[in-house]
Amino acid sequence: MVRLNRIYTRTGDDGTTGLSSGERRPKYDLRVACYGTVDETNATIGLVRLHTAAMPDLDGMLGRIQNDLFDLGGDLSLPESDEPPKWEPLRIVAAQVERLEEEIDLLNADLEPLKSFVLPGGAPAAACLHLARTVCRRAERDAVELASLAGERVNPDAVRYLNRLSDFLFVASRWVNAQGAGDVLWVPGQTR
Repeated sequence: MVRLNRIYTRTGDDGTTGLSSGERRPKYDLRVACYGTVDETNATIGLVRLHTAAMPDLDGMLGRIQNDLFDLGGDLSLPESDEPPKWEPLRIVAAQVERLEEEIDLLNADLEPLKSFVLPGGAPAAACLHLARTVCRRAERDAVELASLAGERVNPDAVRYLNRLSDFLFVASRWVNAQGAGDVLWVPGQTR
C-alpha cells in the first residue's frame, strides 16, 4: 500500500531521483525520462476524461488505462535484474495488452476504413486523445531506446503495452469523432 505523508523529501535536491530498487539516478537518466513520459501520458488522458463523462464505456476504458499507466511507471522504475527480487515486482503483463486489443477492436468495429490520414482535431475529446497518443508514442520511443542500451532491461510487455496504447488512443479519437464532429482528414497539398 502506498502511503505519502510528506510530499517533499529534499533527496532530489542534488539532481538525482530514486528508482524503486533504491538506486539513485540523475533526473535526466533515460529510465527516469521514460517513466516520466508515461506519467505525462497519464496526465493527458486525465484531460481527455474531462470530455468523456457522457461516454461511460470509453471513460471506463480510459480509467482502466490510467491505472495501467501507474503499473507501467512502477514496472519501469524497477529495472529487471538477474538477482531475485526482495518482493514481487509490479510488471505489465500480456493480459493488459490483450485487453487493449479487445477494446481497440470493439471501438473500431463500426468505423469506416480510412482513405486519408487524420489530422488531430474534431471533438474536444478527440483532439485530447490525439495529444495523448503523441505523448504515448514518445514514451514508447524512450522505452525502446532504453531497452537498446547495454546494461538496461525493459519488460517486453511494457513496450507492447505502449505500442498498443497509442493504437487505442488513435482509434478512440476516431470513435469519438464518429459520434458527431467527424474526423478531420488530411488533404495533400491543399495549401499550396
